[in-house]
Amino acid sequence: MPLRIEDYALIGDCHTAALVGVDGSIDWLCLPQFDSQSMFGALLGTEDHGRWLLAPADAVLSTSRAYDGPTFNLVTRWETADGEVEVTDLMPHGNKRADLVRRVRGIRGSVTMHQEVRIRFGYANAMPWVRQVAHKGGPALIAIAGPDAVILRGPAMKAIDHAHACDFTVSAGETVDIQLTWYKSYRPPPPAVDIDAAIERTTAWWTDWAAPLQNTGPYRDQVLRSILVLRALTLETTGGIVAAATTSLPEQWGGVRNWDYRFVWLRDASATLEVLASRGFTSEALAWRGWLLRAIAGDPADIQIMYGLAGERMLVEHIVDSLPGYDGAAPVRRGNAAFGQYQGDIFGEVMIALQKSREAGIEEDRFSWPLQRALMQFVAENWQRPDHGMWEIRGPKRHFTHSRAMLWAAVDCGVRGIEEHGLDGPLDEWRALRQRIRDDIEEHGFDRRRNSYTQYYGSEGVDATLLQLAQIGYLKHDDPRMLGTVAAIENELMRDGVLLRYRTETGVDKLPPGEHQFLACSFWLVEQYALSGRVEDATALMDRLVGFCSDLGLLSEEYDTGQGRQAGNTPQALSHLGLVRAAGAIAFATGEQPEPKLATVSKKAQR
Repeated sequence: MPLRIEDYALIGDCHTAALVGVDGSIDWLCLPQFDSQSMFGALLGTEDHGRWLLAPADAVLSTSRAYDGPTFNLVTRWETADGEVEVTDLMPHGNKRADLVRRVRGIRGSVTMHQEVRIRFGYANAMPWVRQVAHKGGPALIAIAGPDAVILRGPAMKAIDHAHACDFTVSAGETVDIQLTWYKSYRPPPPAVDIDAAIERTTAWWTDWAAPLQNTGPYRDQVLRSILVLRALTLETTGGIVAAATTSLPEQWGGVRNWDYRFVWLRDASATLEVLASRGFTSEALAWRGWLLRAIAGDPADIQIMYGLAGERMLVEHIVDSLPGYDGAAPVRRGNAAFGQYQGDIFGEVMIALQKSREAGIEEDRFSWPLQRALMQFVAENWQRPDHGMWEIRGPKRHFTHSRAMLWAAVDCGVRGIEEHGLDGPLDEWRALRQRIRDDIEEHGFDRRRNSYTQYYGSEGVDATLLQLAQIGYLKHDDPRMLGTVAAIENELMRDGVLLRYRTETGVDKLPPGEHQFLACSFWLVEQYALSGRVEDATALMDRLVGFCSDLGLLSEEYDTGQGRQAGNTPQALSHLGLVRAAGAIAFATGEQPEPKLATVSKKAQR
């Protein structure tokens, strides 16, 4: 049975990631990149679905773990009756290989370590052919199935019931290195990693990358780790940013709300670019813009809400029958059918991100602005279309108020590109379009009786996405209509002090009702509180939310306040993005920063 979600640590090399349990078991690993098929899949099943355990053989008296500074080098320390031992887990960065290193170091006395490896390629659908070989440094294990192969170097192991295991003793001052390398099965095994050099290089790379993040504002540690998570979820070769490192961790225990998040949502990636660009990471912003321009090049009518890591379009959803699901939550899904949905809000997300790029000093090239003009033409012709909304509602298309407001934001960014940056375009035409969209929202998406915007035109309920109306500059945070909307959201969506996305029992998404509180939404509420003068409320809620972080500062998608545990895919980019924005808003409200770093406000367009 898998551990609690918050009991897993992320390690990664900006190509893929592994989840390492506090018990020393790697229960999730897809090689060579995030969206590859799993070779360790115990997270979504049992140990028979693949794992790599490395932990003391005897009873553990105490366990502690931490990242080695601003890196993803995980250091776990165990104390037993006979001594103390430390394991450093990392995925070496920058060597253009798929490696995972586990260094065991004796601290005190002698500790017997137990290692057990169960390799299951293809989402546990392919039992490999395994053989032991000798190499320069000693024994090694080679496992092959179809296109995949790995070589595991370290202490000699014995075959036991479709697994390989061994015990070895580490005394104070001794070091035992173990390394796993994935390679294509039709090629020879790569040479061994120089582990000392790999650790030194990887530590230096993460530390240097994080150097500009010396934020002295509130929640510094949580903000730093959140931005590091965003970098770790970015595929270095393409610039694509995955929404999370996992698939099918449930939004409802034992339920069917299990989705594959190992793809690039334009929404999440655009928001990540805002965060990175606002903090001076120009090269990352350029890489993402390059990914974006490649992915959406062509007819704007063909733009999708999400793509593969290199911009792939076909993300057909499949049921993975070989994995039973996290604690029985089925089905497990590979791919995501939402790629075929129309969601109008993505045009606003993309245009806001590109506006942020301009503000960060990234100049338009001969391709990027013409593409934005093409997007504006599509918006002009299609802004009245119903859509599936930000939450990928699998019910009928509707006129979601948030989607319509994001289309307004798209046009506003186009106007600002002309007004503020001297770009060419039909300024009067876009200004008039922006006003038409606003008039439509005010007529159909605002309930004057309740003084609140609504989830969709004609509905009476609200949606947490409405908190973004002030974020995008549609109106001010202290506008009476915004405050009325906040009151309605607090009344309808607050459960145990934390927000739901929307009321699933209304049947709007055509799925069985029930899910846990969505963390990003509550961070949006913190931002709203802080920038509308409710600083004490903002701080109180923020303190509670950061308390939901794991001991390593990681957040999943949702939180079950009843059981006091994380839920949904992890680590979730949108949750960490919300944390960074919320911290910036509090810093501004308390005078610790001169202005919100992530404000997207067109003062001329607010009304």
